Amino acid sequence: MVGNSLGSGVGGGLVGGAISGGLMSAVLGSKKGRKMGGKVLAYGGTALVAGLAYKAWRDYKNNASPKDHSQDSDLDHVPADSGFSPELERSRDNADFRLTLIRAMIAAAKSDGHIDQTEHKRIAKQIEALNLGPNEKAFLFDAFSADSDPMQTAKLARTQEQAAEIYLASCLAIDPDDPEEERYLERLGDCLDLAMDLRRHLDHQAISVRQNMLETTPVS
Repeated sequence: MVGNSLGSGVGGGLVGGAISGGLMSAVLGSKKGRKMGGKVLAYGGTALVAGLAYKAWRDYKNNASPKDHSQDSDLDHVPADSGFSPELERSRDNADFRLTLIRAMIAAAKSDGHIDQTEHKRIAKQIEALNLGPNEKAFLFDAFSADSDPMQTAKLARTQEQAAEIYLASCLAIDPDDPEEERYLERLGDCLDLAMDLRRHLDHQAISVRQNMLETTPVS
């Protein structure tokens, strides 16, 4: 169901809802890491993830030390041929790649496995209340119901550039103080076949974004 709905023009409405309506916060609850994922999408959307991943990739390729790019003003203006334009890309299952990034964030944010039946019901109610069409809601139900399997998430990447974006999106969605979610991220990096040095560059961006957001809008 996911592959079919994502390949049929679902992307625009759902991604717009994610950015303007705080989709991730609504769907994934109040845990610190999950709230941060919602703030990231509300602040800059998948373009923010792509821009940060591009700059981390560029620094890595240039053998530069990790830098904080979270305050850069041109994060939504990456070169069109860079491989870091999710609105133009399709994942391996022919999905709008922006939705693939949201899917990866959902998998990462619930990778600790501590979502009980009560929270499942709350999330289902939140999804039903969103101003989205049936295909978009079906995508969310599928993404949330799926197991948090790093191998399956990694298989969605067609390129190493997409792999870097998936890893960074996942890094932004986890709670860094949760050992289980940290282990999920480590396994995801392995499944994506990302070099450890590139992971350090991507991790640095996530740490910088998290710190900047905590300073400007403290997580309650």
